[in-house]
Amino acid sequence: MTTAQLTSPYQHYVYAYPHKTAYRRLEGRPALAGLWAAEPKHTLSLYLHIPFCEVRCGFCNLFTRIGAPEGLTAAYLDALERQAGAVREALGDTDEVRFATAAFGGGTPTYLTAAELDRLCDIAERRMGADLRAVPLSVEASPATATADRLAVLAERGTTRLSLGVQSFVDSEARAAVRPQRRADVEAALARVRAAGLPVLNIDLIYGIDGQTEHTWLHSLDAALAWRPEELYLYPLYVRPLTGLGRRSTGPDPAWDEQRLRLYRAGRDHLLAHGYAQQSMRMFRRADAPPQGADDYACQTDGMIGLGCGARSYTAGLHYSFDYAVDMHEIRGIIDDYVSRPAADFAHAEYGRPIDPGEARRRHLLQSLLQAEGLPLDDYRARFGAAPADHFGPELARFADRGWLADDRAVLRLTPEGLAHSDAIGPELFSPAVRAAMAAYERK
Repeated sequence: MTTAQLTSPYQHYVYAYPHKTAYRRLEGRPALAGLWAAEPKHTLSLYLHIPFCEVRCGFCNLFTRIGAPEGLTAAYLDALERQAGAVREALGDTDEVRFATAAFGGGTPTYLTAAELDRLCDIAERRMGADLRAVPLSVEASPATATADRLAVLAERGTTRLSLGVQSFVDSEARAAVRPQRRADVEAALARVRAAGLPVLNIDLIYGIDGQTEHTWLHSLDAALAWRPEELYLYPLYVRPLTGLGRRSTGPDPAWDEQRLRLYRAGRDHLLAHGYAQQSMRMFRRADAPPQGADDYACQTDGMIGLGCGARSYTAGLHYSFDYAVDMHEIRGIIDDYVSRPAADFAHAEYGRPIDPGEARRRHLLQSLLQAEGLPLDDYRARFGAAPADHFGPELARFADRGWLADDRAVLRLTPEGLAHSDAIGPELFSPAVRAAMAAYERK
C-alpha cells in the first residue's frame, strides 16, 4: 500500500473478508458434503442472490445484469431450485440443519414478478428448510420494483426488513450517480412499503455525488427522516473500474476525500440528533426500532449458505462461490452458464479461498472491530487463545497512534474518528496474500 493510499479514508468497503476478487478456481472441485460434514449447522445464514436489475447504477460493481431476455428469470429460478436441492442434500441430517436468518439480495430481488418472488420463497422454505416466518428475512428493492403486488408477497411470506436503494432525493444528484429516478416515484414507493406493513424499512443514501453540497445532503436526509425509517445506511460514493462512473480518475483525490468526510460527519451528527444510534460507519438505527437480527447468529463465527451465481458460502475452512465479474459481458456469460447446469454440478465448490487460522483471526477482528460495539477482548481470547494485540500488534498500534481506538480495557472499539475511517482500517488489516490476490485480479 502506498503512503497516499494509507492516508485516504476511502479504500475499500469491507462487508466480507476475503473479498471475492481473492477467490481462485479450486483444485478438484471439492464436494460440498465433505466441506460441511464436520461444520456446526444449527445456526446458519441463508442468502439467495438474484442477479437482475432494471438499470445498473453508475457506481455499482455488484454481480448483476441489466434486464433479462424472455424466459431467463424462470430459467434462473429453475437452476436455483436445482442448486438448492443439491446443497440441501449435501448438508445432511435434517435435524442438524437450522437457518437462523435469511436474506434475498442482488442485483434487485424485486426485479422478479410477484409470482416469481413467491417461488423464490418456496425454494428457501421447501427446498432448503428455512422457516421464513420464524427468522429475520431481509430483502433488497429499488423504488421502481417496490410494487404493491410484490410487497404483498414479501409481507405474507414473512419479510421483516426491506432495504430500498434511494441514494438521493435530489433528482439531479440521482442522475449524476446514473440512478435515473424522480423523487415523486421514490416517495410513492416509500408509501407502498409503509402500507405493506413490513416491520423494518431501511433507506440507502449516498454522499460524495458530483454537485452534492452539505445543504442538499441534509435535504435528502430530512426527506428520508420524514418516513421515520427504522434504519438508514449512509454510503460514501466509490468510483470503481468497469462501472458507469469508472471513467472518472480513480487516483488519489484529497479534495474528494475531504468532501466525503465532511458530508459523512454532517450526516452522522444529523442522525444522532434525530434519535438514531450508530451501528457502524454506514448503519444507523432508530432507537425505538423493533429488534432485527437473529440473537443466536454471529457473522464472525457461524456458517452461511449462498444460492445463486453471485452468492458466496462460508465454512470455517473455506469460503466459496461461483466465478466473479464486474464486466457486463462476463456477467452475462456466468449467468448463462449457471442456468444450463445440471443438479450434480451444484454439489461441488468451484471458486473460493481457504481460510487458515491466521485468516480466521483477521476475519473475526475485521468483522467485529468495524462495528460500533467493538470486539470483547475476553471473547477473542477464548476463541483464539491470545489477545488481538498478540496477533495484530503493529496494526493496532498504528490505529491507536492515529486516534482511531478507544481507551477501553474490556472491548477493542473504534473511536468516532476511527469509525469514520473504517474503509481505511479494514484494508490495512488484509493479509499480504489476500491483498496480492485482489491486486492480481484487478490487473487482469
